[in-house]
Amino acid sequence: MPAERAGYTVTMFLIDVSSSMGTMRTVDTLNSNGEEQSTEMTNLEWVLRFVKLKIQEMIFNGRKTDQCGVIVFGAEDTKNVINTSHGGYENVVEYIPIGQPNASTIAKLDSLQPSTTSGDPIDALIVGIETQAKYLANKKTWTRKIVIVTDGESPIEVEDWEETVRKMDGLNITLTIVFVHLPLAIWGLAYFANVHSGVDFDSELDDFPFTESNKTTIKRANEEFYSTLTSSMKSGLIGTCAFALQDISNPELKQVRSTLMATDLRVGDIDTRADEALVISVKTSKCTALGRPHSWKKFGLRESVATNAMDEGDDAEEEQKVAFAQLKLKTEYFVDRNPKDEEDEDGDIKMKKENDDVDLLDEGEDGEENEVKTDHLEKVEKEDLIRGFKYGTTYAPCPDGQFPRLPTRKGIDIGGFFLAKNFRRELALGEVQYIWADPSSPQQQVALSSISQAMKDKKVMAIARWVSKDGMDPKMGVLAPSEFEKVDCLLWTHMPFADDVRRYTFASLEKLISKKGEIITEHPYLPTGEQLEAMEQFIDAMDLMDAGEKDEEGNRLPWFDTVDSYNPAIHRTKQAMFHCAVVTDVASNPLPPPHPELLKYFEPPKRVLKRARGAIEECKSAFSVKEVPKRVAKAKKDGHAHAQDEDDSMLLLDRKKAPERTQSQMHITEDTSTSAKEKAVSNAEDSATEDEDEEELLLEKKPSTPAPQRKGGAPLPTPARSLSPQVDPGRAPGRIIGNTYPLKDFKKNIAQGDVVTKAVEDLGSVIAEVVMRPFASRRKQEMINCMTTLRQTALEEDEIDAWNTFLRDLKGKCLSKPGNPSFWAEVQNHGRELGLISTQEAKKQGGKSSVTENEAGEFLS
Repeated sequence: MPAERAGYTVTMFLIDVSSSMGTMRTVDTLNSNGEEQSTEMTNLEWVLRFVKLKIQEMIFNGRKTDQCGVIVFGAEDTKNVINTSHGGYENVVEYIPIGQPNASTIAKLDSLQPSTTSGDPIDALIVGIETQAKYLANKKTWTRKIVIVTDGESPIEVEDWEETVRKMDGLNITLTIVFVHLPLAIWGLAYFANVHSGVDFDSELDDFPFTESNKTTIKRANEEFYSTLTSSMKSGLIGTCAFALQDISNPELKQVRSTLMATDLRVGDIDTRADEALVISVKTSKCTALGRPHSWKKFGLRESVATNAMDEGDDAEEEQKVAFAQLKLKTEYFVDRNPKDEEDEDGDIKMKKENDDVDLLDEGEDGEENEVKTDHLEKVEKEDLIRGFKYGTTYAPCPDGQFPRLPTRKGIDIGGFFLAKNFRRELALGEVQYIWADPSSPQQQVALSSISQAMKDKKVMAIARWVSKDGMDPKMGVLAPSEFEKVDCLLWTHMPFADDVRRYTFASLEKLISKKGEIITEHPYLPTGEQLEAMEQFIDAMDLMDAGEKDEEGNRLPWFDTVDSYNPAIHRTKQAMFHCAVVTDVASNPLPPPHPELLKYFEPPKRVLKRARGAIEECKSAFSVKEVPKRVAKAKKDGHAHAQDEDDSMLLLDRKKAPERTQSQMHITEDTSTSAKEKAVSNAEDSATEDEDEEELLLEKKPSTPAPQRKGGAPLPTPARSLSPQVDPGRAPGRIIGNTYPLKDFKKNIAQGDVVTKAVEDLGSVIAEVVMRPFASRRKQEMINCMTTLRQTALEEDEIDAWNTFLRDLKGKCLSKPGNPSFWAEVQNHGRELGLISTQEAKKQGGKSSVTENEAGEFLS
């Protein structure tokens, strides 16, 4: 049988509407939240879901060559081609003729109801074969399918069924029989496979246990006959409606056959050097195409229908039908003949910003409908308008709607070749196109094949300019050779112009240079060997190339495969559209959860997560990863700016906030009234750190700007004349000690007397954070003063264990890499006054300590 093409298919649906199809059943489904709920419906409604979903797939694809027809058996009357010409074949009706399905096809299926009689499925099958064969008389290459949906309760005349099988095999018909069964699971999984003789519809599989009790004799005999019938065919399937619904909800790719477009492939200048140029007739087609979810449209209730129903009175309420109409965009143009716009310096009308359009809608009082303000506007037609482009403070009119295009010629011009290894894949744009030689010209095929093979041998790619039509804007791209089993071709992909490429530069992540030109090898901004090794192990542990299922030889396959990766937006939207069209009440029959195939790649494989667990912990330890508490936004004291007096009519709303200086940019003091001795110490410290500043890294060096000159020779603002901006105390969430004035905050809290433990703990954390930051040398003396005060408070307030724990942690951090060994050396210079609190020292203050005098002395050595 030839390979099945997309479209070019006629499917006949044979639907059983016998009286037994009116039996009520309970269907268990899942809503979008994963909650189980039950719905009552007839067997006919249950199988019609499957039929409507199959037909909706044809409507969704929109192919004219994807057609179907519907025949019902067990109907009250008779109407089919065989009965009209030869009689017989009673209770079989050609309900919907063969054609391209549309919305009315679904509406007709919804109107089907169970009858009071029964019909023979074999009669319906023969009528379906004859109707299909008559329609496809001269279309032998089309695919033929027949689907029977039934509950198996109707009696069957099984005479000469072998002749029917030979007829279907001769026409290459695929027969599918869908039986009505109870749902085996919430998802409706059931046994559905190629049938061999002897297969019963009771499933004995462990995954889908099901046995129908009280099966009638007729149904048991019919199941055996259907099994024999399908197993005798070249292509026969049989199964349950529950699994058929599950199978049809699988994500299915839309088969697209790209149209071949003729163009020319040119090498060289055919105008000035025609004898050296080469022109090859080629055909182009799409290799990849962006798939998008189906667009939604807005509908509104027709006012005329609602109005007429109200006028007719209560008698018309039962017959009233709600009608909706699609809402379409309507654009109207208005011009202001008496503009009151301001003029600029040149006397032209002042240009408005793009988002500063006049609002023509005026909202009425009490939520009334908006009305268009057209009192001072004059409506104009679109034909009277001329398109213009914004140019400075005016508009440049363009009567033709666009400026003249470049005089380009249709075709693909090769501009040169470059090594394939220099191709930057990250710059490729858009979709990929096939470049084929003309199928009807062997000479053109040999020419293109020669170019493709030569490019492959030389390992080069070509720079090409593509013009889709004469006068169209050119596109630049690259051509790459491609080889199939019996044909050579080229692949073209769009590349950006130089104007489209954005370049972002940043400092090196592995090499830092000081102001003196020396290369820095150890710095907080440089990763250590331990960190690099931890990250390398983490990346290796996340490798997905061996995280999939095992093949026949026991080797692990890659976890991700683009063939099995579907766009959730496309298929979930499609599922929602199909569901809303199938069910009559979305509230009682909500949208089920997405198909498991859509969620296949939403979560990483458990095998990789388990393998990477140890590497993750090593990374956390090496990089000191900690959870950052959520920063609470500070409430503004006053959201408005007020004028100081009546003369100040302009409010200072656009004044920019002064940029906050970081701790590395300013020297923080505790009080404005600093003693001369403290100032001397500060000056000495600044002097001592000048050499250290020379070694600071050139991470962000901004050009200095000259100070603005004041008009009239007025002096610049000074601290004596202007108020200083409020400084952020730098308190982290949950702390009572800030990083800006830690000693001041500590003394203030200690004075309260009830938060001593919290204050000691927070000050220790602040000292450790400041010391481990870059440029910590600028606050060295301040941190020494904080430690002196902290130790004295811990000794007096019986927080000895907290101080000893803090000092041990601080030593470990300072002596680690990169750490801060210079600060710890300063602590050692102060000796025991910043050392551990020993037992003897604690005893003098009435406290206790587990540190001996010898341990305290050795700690600082």
